[in-house]
Amino acid sequence: MKRFTHCLLGLLLICTSAQLYAGSRDYPTVKIGAYDVEYEIAGSGDITLLLEAGGSAGLDDWQPIFYALAEHARVIRYSRVGNGGSSAVKKHYSSEQYAQEALALLQVLGITEPVVYIAHSYGAYIARTFAARYPDKIAALMLIDPASEHDVDIMRQIDLATAERQIAQVKRDDMKNGMSNQYLDFWSKRPLPDYPDIPDIPVTVIASVKTYEEPSLLLFTDQGRAMWGDLHSQWAQAFPQGEAILTDKSYHFIHHEQPQWVVEHIQTLIKRVRTK
Repeated sequence: MKRFTHCLLGLLLICTSAQLYAGSRDYPTVKIGAYDVEYEIAGSGDITLLLEAGGSAGLDDWQPIFYALAEHARVIRYSRVGNGGSSAVKKHYSSEQYAQEALALLQVLGITEPVVYIAHSYGAYIARTFAARYPDKIAALMLIDPASEHDVDIMRQIDLATAERQIAQVKRDDMKNGMSNQYLDFWSKRPLPDYPDIPDIPVTVIASVKTYEEPSLLLFTDQGRAMWGDLHSQWAQAFPQGEAILTDKSYHFIHHEQPQWVVEHIQTLIKRVRTK
């Protein structure tokens, strides 16, 4: 089942129906600069997980796995400013700015040990930047169907003329739908940190290669899905401690459609961190 109705390409996948659980209840907030940021902490232990949602989603997007993870570690989820119940703000953010705010959140919450950073979709932009900028603050990295700066490259390799038409239409749709805080970060098409910019830590990438009956973009064609899987496999395998796990059982919201399966892989990553 598809969990979204509108996407800004596979790269960002800001979805109008992504916040399936939005507004379910009030959460505590902390001040990060001038903004109120909502968050929740659950669980305990020697490992701290930081959950970074994708696109315009807030912390409720982690509802399917949050409490299951809290049985194995201390878990923090939050909503970036402009998302969820955090301060409503329209500002063009970069992944560097978001990463800086993620660090500020950890500092305000008194988290001093390196975290296992778990990010979905656009959240991967932030997690990759965080890992490169603050290597002493990260113990491991998991990216769940991560956005990539190379998504549009896949489309262009399949059919350049069609890709350019589709990309132009997506940009027009973005403008019509009000865009989002990370709009310019998305379309700037700049390289993000890879190994060895990101330190030698355990890295797991979980990516969907499930095919679509009626693909709306070249990225979602069978060829595009296969190339997407290859892209993330090669990226993860560049890390000495990297691994890629592909699934054809769910679409972009893997942690919604295969929650227990995702939890099990996070448990495995936690064990790798403890072993290291």
